[in-house]
Amino acid sequence: MEYETLILEREGAIATLTLNRPESLNAMTRQMGVELNDAFAQIRDDTQARVLVVTGAGRAFCAGEDVKQRPADSAEMREQSTPMGKLTRGPSAPIDFAATFRNMPKPTIAAVNGPAVGQGLSLALACDIRLASDNAKLGAVWTLRGIPPESAGAYLLTQLLGPAKACELIFGGKIIGAEEAKDIGLVNEVMPAEGFAHATREFAAEMTNGAPVANAISKMMIYQALETSLEVHGRFDFLGQQYAFNTEDREEGIQSFLEKRPAEFKGL
Repeated sequence: MEYETLILEREGAIATLTLNRPESLNAMTRQMGVELNDAFAQIRDDTQARVLVVTGAGRAFCAGEDVKQRPADSAEMREQSTPMGKLTRGPSAPIDFAATFRNMPKPTIAAVNGPAVGQGLSLALACDIRLASDNAKLGAVWTLRGIPPESAGAYLLTQLLGPAKACELIFGGKIIGAEEAKDIGLVNEVMPAEGFAHATREFAAEMTNGAPVANAISKMMIYQALETSLEVHGRFDFLGQQYAFNTEDREEGIQSFLEKRPAEFKGL
């Protein structure tokens, strides 16, 4: 598929997906939804790509849904939601960010280069790691638009920050700066806007050091740990170890250690 609203690139083991509607602050449209679904599948199946970076073109990460494409009239919106309305409107290609990113067997990094609000915040939250430029803004603005959080925004905020902080951000429709976002654990690192793309690539390169299979299993175990008991997690631990011990990369990891050289993992 040729993309109109995205740019998908791969440099070595790093895949970069850029939302490319800078004139609209990369606000999401139905077309972008169709293209995102296709791009995610490509990255998931690309054995050479070991980490995904998601960012925005221009001065924003993503300003949420493009409200110009959503009817302001509630009756018209309800009509579009009927079975016949959906048929006449065509595919809307909803994106389940949380499930899509968590099921992707490789690390995902949101490079928040500017405002990330509403659905744009959900997209950043769905990634495993969030890096922010020092001029980034993150906003849980849903209730200010008359809707609750979408694309698992409430779920992801609560997992990251706990219910009290999630309530504060969501009920107040708060927009916070990069440093505050780091202080509360919403982003991992804040970097200068100048050179942000380069610094992001350097960070992403570090995420490719580990064996791809081991990273994929580790990611599964990390998120399962949020929802299971220690006893159940122990079973995942055992199965993950058994699976990894039968890979070529496990042998390479040991051999490279003994030979005092960097490992050359192949994902096998």
